[in-house]
Amino acid sequence: MTMNRDVLVVTGAGGIGQAIARRQGAGKSVLLADFNEKTLRSAANALEGAGLDVTTQLVDVSSRESVSALAQAAKGLGSVTEVAHTAGQSQTMAPPKAFLTVDLFGSALVLEEMGHVIAAGGAGVVISSMAGHRLRALEPAQDDALLNTPTDELLQLPFLTGEAVPNSTAAYEISKRANNLRVQSASVQWGDRGARVNSISPGIIVTPLAQQEFDSERGPTLRKMIEASASGRVGTADEVASVAAFLLGPEASFITGSDLLMDGGVIAALRCGRWEPSRFAGATDALGQ
Repeated sequence: MTMNRDVLVVTGAGGIGQAIARRQGAGKSVLLADFNEKTLRSAANALEGAGLDVTTQLVDVSSRESVSALAQAAKGLGSVTEVAHTAGQSQTMAPPKAFLTVDLFGSALVLEEMGHVIAAGGAGVVISSMAGHRLRALEPAQDDALLNTPTDELLQLPFLTGEAVPNSTAAYEISKRANNLRVQSASVQWGDRGARVNSISPGIIVTPLAQQEFDSERGPTLRKMIEASASGRVGTADEVASVAAFLLGPEASFITGSDLLMDGGVIAALRCGRWEPSRFAGATDALGQ
């Protein structure tokens, strides 16, 4: 392995993580991280087969020690110029606490720890979800708390307790809203180092994780969402990688602290009444909105 090359860090070895690594990893040292060793090794083999220089590391994004170790490993490989945080839970396959711990708190940890090692001129993207836009507006004080609360105190916020977030849909939506807000906050820290960070909020993207959703009880709802959308189709991991490439690249040098919604028009269809918004009321009502 050649030292002192540019380093691309990808957390999450699923379909979107692999697509971003393929798109951005040529000529760089790719540090690929995941919680699941089997998934990580399989993804690394595929990327190495495509000619990329890949180093792997197991990571638990809900552990500061683990994420800090990942950041230091990245720094040890060279100049950390790009970070893509794609790790997350399937919306129907995890309990509420898992979303809050992994998708909300874990993303905030990654933003903070990677912000300590990102190189000047570097950039990052967090893969959020259109679910953060589906959630009705929070109270201003709640938005402010999600934006500014110290990372280690986030899960102690009263509106993130088990009683306040009683189901997985509610936990998923507020976690993704928090992702977008924490990116705004992190953009200040990253900016002090001359770096940028943004988020992408994809809609229904075809990945093995998404297939689990289609095969679940949410399958019919997802299909109706697609039918109601302007595009009338699902998206692909390569399309997400293309958006990531733009945000990570020089043409987006004036964009930081922003979120790009790429959902094929699902949220627009919801807000314009193409289908009954009450289909999702359980999630937002659970947050008192």
